[in-house]
Amino acid sequence: MTENCLFCKIIKGEIPSTKVYEDDYVLAFEDIHPMAPVHVIVIPKNHISTLMDVSADSMADVIHMINAAQKIAKLKSVDEKGFRVVINCNKEGGQLIYHLHMHVLGGHMLKDELG
Repeated sequence: MTENCLFCKIIKGEIPSTKVYEDDYVLAFEDIHPMAPVHVIVIPKNHISTLMDVSADSMADVIHMINAAQKIAKLKSVDEKGFRVVINCNKEGGQLIYHLHMHVLGGHMLKDELG
């Protein structure tokens, strides 16, 4: 864990969050500025700064994040209708907090922001 990382502080319980899911590898909580009716952040408990910092040694963390996204989709009842999973990477990719995280978005028809 990194001392000044916001998400590491959430993992340690130093900053409160509305927990949606947790296991030994990941923590998922409600986004405080939701962009959809369902907007959950999934973070690995091991600090990985960006997607570019994922290595063979940390690939298991990414697998656990995907597994958590599937469980969250079911918990939030968006698994059948559909949802989006987003990982932003670095400044121009929209990453604001430099701890790898995944957004799980759903609950209404999402616009195609890419095209």
